[in-house]
Amino acid sequence: MDIRILRPSDIPHVQQANLTNLPENYFCKYYLYHALSWPQLSYVAVDVSRPQKSPYDPPKIVGYVLAKMEEEPTDGVQHGHITSLSVMRTHRRLGLAEKMMRQSQRAMAETYDAQYVSLHVRVSNAAALGLYRDTLGFNVEKIEAKYYADGEDAYSMRMDLNNLRRPVLDDSASEGEAEDEGGPVGSAGKKGDGPAAGKDKLRKVKVGRALGVGNLVERVEGSKAA
Repeated sequence: MDIRILRPSDIPHVQQANLTNLPENYFCKYYLYHALSWPQLSYVAVDVSRPQKSPYDPPKIVGYVLAKMEEEPTDGVQHGHITSLSVMRTHRRLGLAEKMMRQSQRAMAETYDAQYVSLHVRVSNAAALGLYRDTLGFNVEKIEAKYYADGEDAYSMRMDLNNLRRPVLDDSASEGEAEDEGGPVGSAGKKGDGPAAGKDKLRKVKVGRALGVGNLVERVEGSKAA
């Protein structure tokens, strides 16, 4: 099995997995919106044991996690959200869902400095609840009544990501203060007083509609995304 980042060419196969396994379905452009806005956060599980008959033979995608960053968080805290997670029945109990979730969570923390990740799950979905709560460490925050289109309630869950976060530099704070490219190199560059001192830090990046792809989303009045 191979777990890798979602590519735009994977979207038709991801959508098929979604239609096969889940009652909450999305337009292709909604998957594309995730892939273009937050390319580091969504992953697919590919069965590489299937022989490729030709260079045009599509990958056998057996699972995916679709994730995003909340663009306007109501609590004012930078955090990610799991939109959808699914693994084909033929490939369950292999740990694929857990691996894809952990990859996505780490990317949220390291790339976007997310403080936590949230998701919704049907109150009747015992298997998913066990994965989120018992395996991954999510906590139930509250119950959202009639969250799903068919009227079923949802558990609103979240998981802290502070243990995965690294220091992030804000570009706005250093605007107009470009580093001197003639700083120390080699062994000298390893000291704590040169530009190399910040090599383990990340920079904040624009997400979501700031990238100009918001119009790709087709909103359906009254529908809710998991």
